[in-house]
Amino acid sequence: MLRNLLAPLTLASILLVGCAARVSYRTYDPYYRDYHEWSDAERPHFDLWINETHHRRVDYDHLRREEREEYWRWRHDHQ
Repeated sequence: MLRNLLAPLTLASILLVGCAARVSYRTYDPYYRDYHEWSDAERPHFDLWINETHHRRVDYDHLRREEREEYWRWRHDHQ
């Protein structure tokens, strides 16, 4: 009985740690044809872009392709 309870708990903890560890990844910028490192350091720039351009507040992962292109054009202009 204890084994039946521990297996799902162990699996859940592994999955949660794996998700939390993903704090950065590479994303492609089709406008400039280069890659950018998306991490916590990029978040303030993204928030500023949302405020300045009045975009809907969503995670970068949920932006449409056109919105991502617009973000990276803005980002290159605001280094």
